[in-house]
Amino acid sequence: VYKSFADVKEEADVIIDFSSPIGLKERLEYAKSRKLGIVLASTGFSAEDLAMVKEYSNSVAIFKTANLSLGVNLMQALCKAAAQVLGENYDVEIIERHHNLKKDAPSGTALMLADSLNEGYENPKRYVYGREGIVGARDKSEIGIHAVRGGTIVGEHEVMFAGEDEIITITHSAHSKRVFAVGAIRAAKFLPSCEAGMYEMKDLLAEESV
Repeated sequence: VYKSFADVKEEADVIIDFSSPIGLKERLEYAKSRKLGIVLASTGFSAEDLAMVKEYSNSVAIFKTANLSLGVNLMQALCKAAAQVLGENYDVEIIERHHNLKKDAPSGTALMLADSLNEGYENPKRYVYGREGIVGARDKSEIGIHAVRGGTIVGEHEVMFAGEDEIITITHSAHSKRVFAVGAIRAAKFLPSCEAGMYEMKDLLAEESV
């Protein structure tokens, strides 16, 4: 255990980061100086953090995702396809549930799913985070995103397409953090052979399917 990345003496093949945005620059600088790839699985990054990650990707292989679960990444593809098929006839709401110690809201995965939905729409929608008071009728240009916090919930995400007289839901529940660890190991094995740049789960899956 070290107080700073600069104190680490052991040799490594790759960095796996599940921590937080705090100290991000130090981790990226360490990866750059040691010529190591880094798996960024943290969430809650600011626009400035993301810009810094993009800048470092010019010299570091960075695997960035808000969720390392294979199931969630499949859910992304399903949501995009559903948005393309259902279009403006269905209202879309995202509900995410996590344990009571999670610091950021909404979850990075919820935002990742919202971005995938917007990739499927001809006209991208704006994100509305919860609702309160007299907000008026729901607008077709919205994607509602709602965060629930309680107990020891590992992670649950639900995307609801509400149409006239029917509701379609796509859901994923993580019952153990093991699914994230398995994904992290797969990403860590993938990165050492990569050139500097930004990578995500679809790149890993494409490589594994060759």
